[in-house]
Amino acid sequence: MDRKNNGIDYIEFHVRDMARSKGFYEAAFSWSYTDYGPGYCEFNSGSLKGGFQLLEAGQEPQIGGPLVVLWSHDLEASRVAVLAAIAQFGGRLSRETFDFPGGRRFHFCDPNGYELAIWTEA
Repeated sequence: MDRKNNGIDYIEFHVRDMARSKGFYEAAFSWSYTDYGPGYCEFNSGSLKGGFQLLEAGQEPQIGGPLVVLWSHDLEASRVAVLAAIAQFGGRLSRETFDFPGGRRFHFCDPNGYELAIWTEA
């Protein structure tokens, strides 16, 4: 993986259910995984690695902060895949596809409530 200076190198999500979270991102984006015990899993999107950290009992994910934005060559195909993952694992579409200067995108929330966006050029 070619790392860029000051570029995003790793993203970590705190999750309630490891299997459900892995299933969602695998179904939507074909991410692969490396398990490091029952409480931590590293994901690989093909261009970025990150992790899923299992929350302890009583903890809740800290929703908010920076918006993670994914790139897509085919926005509609990505939307269909996300909707299928939502139907199977939970989550929701939080903003329908819209145009913005330079492209189009939509937003969704994963089963843990994290909001992400997917965009493509106009």
